[in-house]
Amino acid sequence: MVPRVLGREMMCPAKCTILERGCAIRPTSLCMGQLLPWTSPERPHTALLIHRLHLPCSWCPCSPPQLWGRRLSSPASPHPSGMMDVTLLHGLLLLLLLPVLLFRHSATFRYFCKVTFFNIWILTMATFISPFAAIRGRCVENMKLLCAAIRPLKHLYGIKIEVLGAENLNLKEPYVIVCNHQASLDLMGMVEVIPKRCVPIAKKELLYMGTVGWACWLSGIIFIDRRRTGDAIDVISQTAKTIQRENLRVWIFPEGTRNQSRSMLPFKRGAFHLAVQAQVPIFPVVISPYWDFFSSKEKKFTPGMFTIRVLPRIETRGLSPKDVPELTETVRNIMVDVFSEMSANHCRDQCAELPLLPRTGATKGTDCTWHEEDANGTND
Repeated sequence: MVPRVLGREMMCPAKCTILERGCAIRPTSLCMGQLLPWTSPERPHTALLIHRLHLPCSWCPCSPPQLWGRRLSSPASPHPSGMMDVTLLHGLLLLLLLPVLLFRHSATFRYFCKVTFFNIWILTMATFISPFAAIRGRCVENMKLLCAAIRPLKHLYGIKIEVLGAENLNLKEPYVIVCNHQASLDLMGMVEVIPKRCVPIAKKELLYMGTVGWACWLSGIIFIDRRRTGDAIDVISQTAKTIQRENLRVWIFPEGTRNQSRSMLPFKRGAFHLAVQAQVPIFPVVISPYWDFFSSKEKKFTPGMFTIRVLPRIETRGLSPKDVPELTETVRNIMVDVFSEMSANHCRDQCAELPLLPRTGATKGTDCTWHEEDANGTND
């Protein structure tokens, strides 16, 4: 009598019988269903206790004779495609973890990530608000959309902004605002204090920056070609008439370019020619340095705080174009003094946060140097 074979039969590609949880069948009598010599009907699982047994094709009589001697317990070789899938998975996980590790441990990598995000945010918001601004057309009221798009950045970067003297800008008449220019972060400060019906003056290259230039143009921003002095003078003259006719305010960075040094660059005279031609007052605005949390040279960009001070108005009524050079220097000197004062206050605040050390002439490890002579009112 042929004993009953336990388990479910399966067929390999070579048509060899394979059993699950049961007895192995002698390769030479696959069709007979005989048990192997070392098994019996009473102990069908004595030889094979594994959950699933796949007999290799080397046991098949159709296979080459040199492969018949392989043991049942020899594991099958792993599939090459499976190993490749595991390798690709490990590589993908590494690529996902690498930016996270770099962001946590590399200040330079964090700097470039934050600057890139800043630019992507501006581009995305400009693309989003441009269709809505286009419905109204080129209008100064669209500046509200730009400001609303930029304001969330201070929360995303953890930057706190303190504004002093904002009440000075509560005038219904037109005027010109001049402000120092340190970095792209000035945009976050500008939208905090910019009054209603105020448009900045920007370089003409900004106009060709895709949707950003389109959104700026729709918001009424005035563009000047700095390489063509004649065209810039014409724009200033037209703007002087426009701000009187439409009761506009104009925001200008008189340094002309970004500057992160300890002082201010020489001022361009365009803003002061504009104020004199339109006979409108000038409001200097000074933004404190970003040294403690932002530096493009040191590749540093961390949460921090800066202060904006709006200084009292400077009248231009009765002045003529020949007074512009003196007016320019006067305003610059005022702003430089305030900037130096804010820098000194910032330096003292940093020194106050340090633990007290024995005074040996200067406190090492800081940019703030304490001299005994300073307490007596003398300078170095």
